[in-house]
Amino acid sequence: MKLLVRHQTVYRYAATAGRVAMRLKLMPVDTPAQSVLDWQVSVNDEPLTGFRRNSYGEMETIWIRHDRLDHAVIVAEGLVDTRESHGVVGHLDSRVDPRYFLRDTPLTRASDGIAEMARAAPTGEGPLAQLHALSAAVSDAVQYRAGVTSSATSAAQAFALGAGVCQDHAQIFIAAARVIGRPARYVSGYLLAGDGSALHETHGWAEAHVPGLGWIGFDPSNRVCVTERYLRLASGLDADDAAPIRGSVTVAGDIWIDADVRIAQAEEGVEERQLQRQQQQSVPPPEQTG
Repeated sequence: MKLLVRHQTVYRYAATAGRVAMRLKLMPVDTPAQSVLDWQVSVNDEPLTGFRRNSYGEMETIWIRHDRLDHAVIVAEGLVDTRESHGVVGHLDSRVDPRYFLRDTPLTRASDGIAEMARAAPTGEGPLAQLHALSAAVSDAVQYRAGVTSSATSAAQAFALGAGVCQDHAQIFIAAARVIGRPARYVSGYLLAGDGSALHETHGWAEAHVPGLGWIGFDPSNRVCVTERYLRLASGLDADDAAPIRGSVTVAGDIWIDADVRIAQAEEGVEERQLQRQQQQSVPPPEQTG
């Protein structure tokens, strides 16, 4: 399946910013489940070419501006060919031992309740079946409900609440997998919804490591292993570590953020026309001032 994506994030600053620094993980890489055919990232219409592989084997760059700035428009767009792999991502080009992803973070530290759920997962049919059971247990324990958690909500808090969104489901699964000794990490990316609904934001899921198979993608929010409708962008110990955009700014006053994702299945021979249509539907950048 060929997926066309246009991901635009607009930062607006109430007062002119004196310095802006951003770490961008907006460049997908080839995996056994996807091949990047064409991809570009720009900030304020200036293409970024300084992406380098990090220790996870993924691409990232740092964008810094020291002059006065009242807005930043970040656009990532391109075409990726995805393949059905039944969730198996395999062994990626990484310099990090999978056991590194047994580390807890404040967002993924298991509570007693999460640990109890993890240890209750059946072990008789092997580690893969155990992880499938764990993903189902997370889905059963935590209802999908938007607006009740935030990016700062930890796995333990969301589990106690019994509700949350994809970030919460993924981080609870990660916390539980680590309890039973399975390396697990957070993945950010994009999802082409199967029901025809439009998702205008990034999606989050988890990967767990299984000996002999490598990394396997689990999405407790949708009760599936990842399919060809998923486009993998970046990974990390938790949602913060895997965030497509993280940054700091020196500014007096408020900051407004407006993000919009457009994703569609490309038809052979009409990719450019579809991409142009997505661009026309995207959020317009702020007007130039002064």
